[in-house]
Formats: sequence, C-alpha cells, structure tokens
Amino acid sequence: MDNYQIEELTDVLDRSFRESGSVEGYAMFRHLILLLAEGQPVTPERIATVLKRSPEEIKATLRKLPSIELDEHGNVVGAGLTLRPTPHRFTINDRTMFTWCALDALMFPGLLGQTVQVESPCVATGAPVRVKVAPDGVEQVEPLGAVVSLVAPDVSADIRRSFCDYVNFFSSNEAASQWLREHPSATTLPVKEAYQLGQRLAKSVFEIKEAGV
Repeated sequence: MDNYQIEELTDVLDRSFRESGSVEGYAMFRHLILLLAEGQPVTPERIATVLKRSPEEIKATLRKLPSIELDEHGNVVGAGLTLRPTPHRFTINDRTMFTWCALDALMFPGLLGQTVQVESPCVATGAPVRVKVAPDGVEQVEPLGAVVSLVAPDVSADIRRSFCDYVNFFSSNEAASQWLREHPSATTLPVKEAYQLGQRLAKSVFEIKEAGV
C-alpha cells in the first residue's frame, strides 16, 4: 500500500466517522477509549462529567453512534476498545480487554500512553499472533511475518461493520492468500506498517477533529 492509498483510506475512514456521529462523536470516542481502559462499564453521567456536558446530551450523542456497545443499564461497554470478547485480546496492566479490529489494537497503546500485549488468532490457520505494542512503536511480533488485512470501506455510519470486521491478523501473507482472493479489494500490511497507518488514523480521527469541539 503506497502513500496515496494510505491517504485515500484515511480520508474514507474520516468521512465514515463523520457519518457516524458528527463532531461530538470524535471527542466521545477518544474519551470512551480512555475510560474503558479502566476495565469497567462507563456511565453516561461519567462521560458527561469528563466532557462537561449534560447526561441528556451524552445520551443523545450515543444514540447517533450505531457501533457503540451498551449494557442493559445503558452504560458503554465498547467503543473500539470493548469489555465484550472479540478475537483481539488487549491486555494492559494485567487487565484483559478486547478491540473491534487488529488496527484498533495497534492504534490504542499510543492513545493510552501504555504498553499493551495483543493476541489474536490468524483468521486462516487459527495460530496465535502476538504483538507487544508500546506507545511509540511495535516492540515484538510473533510470528515475524504476521500481517494485518485492510479494506477501503464505503462511507458508512457503522464503521465497525464496514471496516473493522475485515481488519484482522494473519500469520503471514501466504496464510492470507485465500482470504485475499475472496476479498479482491483488500490488501495486507506487515504489522509494523499497519501500526504506522494506525497512528495516522488516530491523529486524524482523535486529535484534529477533537480540536474543533
């Protein structure tokens, strides 16, 4: 994937987030990730306190974000980082959580400012892919040839369904070959290159957009 394709993917994802919840959604996603990293459901009242808004405003914004996961009490349990099991295990400070996709797992350590151990099965073989991710880069990848699958999604309000569901770890490009034949618009990146892409997306989605809130 060259720089033009990366910029194109960044733009599509950026527009998808805009569709999913306007400017308020950018700030909320960032803060929800930070709050969920504590390992507990996040109440609308807690979000309201952090963002200095009313609980009613927060609940209205949450209703605009179709991918957000809520528990039976209306508390947030998933927003990129999730308390509900997915294939992507995300262990931080001895707390195991999960992420919606492989790219989330690579993006969030920088946002959280902490080193994270990621483990996810290769979609093709089931073999574990393990990645140690520090705030400033990938420290360890096992196996060394592991890659991340990527698609350029249609602009969609539901970024999880249009993008995250297709972004997974494979133990190698060879292991990903059949999946790539079945998804001709997809590509793969080595884990460290996917990390760099994730940092560009994090800057676009969380920092630039939130500055306008």
